[in-house]
Amino acid sequence: MKDAPTVGIIGLGIGRAHIRAFLANGCRVVGLCQRDEGAVRKVAAQYGIDGVFTRWEELIERARPDIVVIATPPPLHRDIALAAFAAGAHVLCEKPLAMNLDEAREMVDAAAKHRRVAMTCFNWRFTVAMEEMNRRLKEGFVGRVFHVSGRWHAGFAADEKTPVTWRMDREQAGHGAMGDMGVHLVDLVRWNVGEIASVCAHMDVAYPSRSADDHCSLLARLTSGALVVCDISRVARGAAEHGLQVFGSRGSLAYRLQRGTPQWFKGELHAAEGSAMLAPVATAEPPDPGGTEDPMEVMGSTLIAPVAARLLDSIRTGVAPSPSFDDGLRAQAVLDAVFESAQRKVWIDVVA
Repeated sequence: MKDAPTVGIIGLGIGRAHIRAFLANGCRVVGLCQRDEGAVRKVAAQYGIDGVFTRWEELIERARPDIVVIATPPPLHRDIALAAFAAGAHVLCEKPLAMNLDEAREMVDAAAKHRRVAMTCFNWRFTVAMEEMNRRLKEGFVGRVFHVSGRWHAGFAADEKTPVTWRMDREQAGHGAMGDMGVHLVDLVRWNVGEIASVCAHMDVAYPSRSADDHCSLLARLTSGALVVCDISRVARGAAEHGLQVFGSRGSLAYRLQRGTPQWFKGELHAAEGSAMLAPVATAEPPDPGGTEDPMEVMGSTLIAPVAARLLDSIRTGVAPSPSFDDGLRAQAVLDAVFESAQRKVWIDVVA
């Protein structure tokens, strides 16, 4: 690969955060794609990017980037990924990886066929508090895991007058709050305490104008036998936070991140061992957001830049990336099982 890897970014919602993330890693962003030409030209001018496209096919064909970032709604993920791999590009794809498990398998197979690095953007692994939690769990701090509690709460869709977007349409989103927010919680559970074996879920919409779930309550069993309880909502007024608590035979760990607080991108961690109560854990300092207060740029600098760095390292060294497309596929298997469970009102085994 050239000294400065080139990147094309398709979709400029969360995709705008990826611009900052890859620039922070010494890459050249050579193309941006958005259907709204005026909007994409404005963003391109802000960052001094020459390549402006309204069709993703043209970005891949004409800009020929080394890396393609897929930050579109889920119905486009598979087609863009397959085209990018065929063109010789590596791929970083936003979550959820696909519309369903079959599409996710196609994407994983295509990456292997073309020998390209393929990563899923599970960026919430990379707060310093979450990384410390993961390190302690891997070292056996809590002992045998008994049960896990997770939540992901936001209130941006709590008002009935909130404009209806693709995220609220099951045909365009695949899933609602579960696919948009809950999939991150699924990944954090898998990464920290192991695979999810079966699920029992209930999901619902807040208003009849929407077809994708606004909130979901999830009960799950890990392959270890431990119990997981999760609550996911985008209609939780006044909330903008998520958390994960793990309770075991030796101790407990409790992680929380609350948006809007100083250095929110750091997160916070509490720990308890033996009969002690939960107490704050000192963690490392988070990455510097670079003086910006733009939420997308802060996200890119602090939480997506580490994902980009791992992708670049995998390209250079051949070391398997993490979080990978396989991580995205396994999370997709859980999403599909959650939806089936909610429809059938029974426990469903997760089969990846």
